[in-house]
Amino acid sequence: MQKTVLITGCSSGIGRATAHAFNDEGWTTYATARNPADIEALGEAGCEIATLDVTDQGDVERVVDRILDEEGAIDALVNNAGYGQFGPIEDVTAERVHDQFDVNVYGPHRLIRAVLPGMRRERDGTIINVSSVAGRVSFPGGGVYSGSKFALEAMSDALRNEVRDHGVDVVVVEPGPVRTNFSDRVAREADPEETDGVERSGAYDEFYALFEDTQAIGGDGPGSVEPTLVAGEVLNAASATKPPARVQPGTVARVGVLARFLPDAIRDSVFDLVRKFTS
Repeated sequence: MQKTVLITGCSSGIGRATAHAFNDEGWTTYATARNPADIEALGEAGCEIATLDVTDQGDVERVVDRILDEEGAIDALVNNAGYGQFGPIEDVTAERVHDQFDVNVYGPHRLIRAVLPGMRRERDGTIINVSSVAGRVSFPGGGVYSGSKFALEAMSDALRNEVRDHGVDVVVVEPGPVRTNFSDRVAREADPEETDGVERSGAYDEFYALFEDTQAIGGDGPGSVEPTLVAGEVLNAASATKPPARVQPGTVARVGVLARFLPDAIRDSVFDLVRKFTS
């Protein structure tokens, strides 16, 4: 039987590549984004498209109900929609922290709650949460983003064991640097002219200097991977009979997550070296 997947955040990057990957493999692919104009090309390629803002409960219910009406079941959910809020903890406003968690944490939670009744009824399904290496290792200036991904990872660990007996799998995908427009947002938030939600105290100029060199975080830097590589890992996880709990696409991601095992003092020393190198 043809399987059905719901993917969030398909306007670009990993989401768009993932929609193409599933569609090319013959899945009935529901590609979603906040702005329908951003995914028109996916519709032309054969995907079903829908407007979905993961912060809007009404949108979530409408899209999930539509898919269940049209297809009868959702075999896989890919929680990909997300963004990175950067800035030292002191400089980021509470409103920005809330917005970050609303998209990166509450959004996946809304989708998970919406699809699970159907998956439990079918006793089959896979939930894939796209996290990051930053969901395992935090870094200066990325505490809000990492905090949201840490939360998603913790929820995924709990969920995986809660739904196992219902025939549902849960997989966390942890990319490292990916060649997407993600780093463009980092550059904007490092721009002194972009002050909405980030109130520069003047105490952390060295961190902003680091972010200005976005290759130090991702984009086109050494070890960055193409979105298609991540998309392939997502497709493999959704297609596997017994998928792994976590997948790290690319060498940098596989090595990066190991940093969580380093003693705190060593990790702190590494951050000091990076700061001195960029100052």
